[in-house]
Amino acid sequence: MMQVNLKEFGMSAMQKIILEKKAALAESVGIPLSALAALCAEVWPDADAIDTTLQRHLKDLTHCETLYAWDLDGREISSLIRDGVADPAWRGRDLSHRPYLKNNLPFKGIMLSSVYQSAYSGKECVTALQAVRREDQLMGFIAADFSLNKLLADTPALAAESQWQQFKGDPAVRSTLFMQQRVQSLLDENIDSVHDTVLTLMSTHGIFHSKIHYSSGRCSFWLLEDPYSYRIHGVLEIIDPDISLAYPLHDYPAVAKVTPSQLRAALDGLKALRFADETIYLRSASLNIMNGMIGLTFSCDGSHYMSIDEFLEKNLVFWVGELATEQTSS
Repeated sequence: MMQVNLKEFGMSAMQKIILEKKAALAESVGIPLSALAALCAEVWPDADAIDTTLQRHLKDLTHCETLYAWDLDGREISSLIRDGVADPAWRGRDLSHRPYLKNNLPFKGIMLSSVYQSAYSGKECVTALQAVRREDQLMGFIAADFSLNKLLADTPALAAESQWQQFKGDPAVRSTLFMQQRVQSLLDENIDSVHDTVLTLMSTHGIFHSKIHYSSGRCSFWLLEDPYSYRIHGVLEIIDPDISLAYPLHDYPAVAKVTPSQLRAALDGLKALRFADETIYLRSASLNIMNGMIGLTFSCDGSHYMSIDEFLEKNLVFWVGELATEQTSS
């Protein structure tokens, strides 16, 4: 049975949920697949008898879409069993190209494949592989395919990461970092006015996500009332006081994870990072009041994502040291 240690150091939320899903699937099919393998071993390699056994026990595997058996050479010896019906046209097919055969096979017990596109159904699926043994001899394998549309029917979406994440950028950019210097942009010249507008729009006009491009002088906004689209404004539009007329008033969301005062403090922190150093400087930043996250991209092309709370705990001295260390270690 698959054992999962979800407390493993450094495991991301995505890795945890993947292991949880695979562990749940392995637990649900492990016993019935093992019992089915024992029954198939008794009649192996009689294709008709294997078909009968697979058909009889397909119902024991919840959400299983197709069931089949193959030998040690990767050739299917049974029919393809689907909805209790056997399709003998699949007998003898070479399955050695299947994605799950690129990994180590389970000479004992069960193994789950990674997600792949089924050539039969065209859907994303996962295959559970069960070794078929007679005494101490490996005879072949049983494969049970599970479509994700059935496995994940009632699964909630992956929760957004809230812990600090760091990503190194393009090596070509990092290698030429000390050959460049920050050039004063139009946004730099109007940074206080731009930040004031961003704060106003996010606090009272329904904008929940903003991205500020300091070097290229533009801002992108996402609205609560229209989250699938975004608006782009250059500096001159952003500092126009009449921009508020383009965005209807909207109450600040009660479920927002940061307050307007925290937004103000975060924007002040972004200004400090923009002008902290002429070589390693802030190039762009994003703010999201609904998940409480801030994103930072620097001139070295490195990116950082963290909660606004955590960002506000860091001072300028921390960031100067962090970025210098990041650059020398790359």
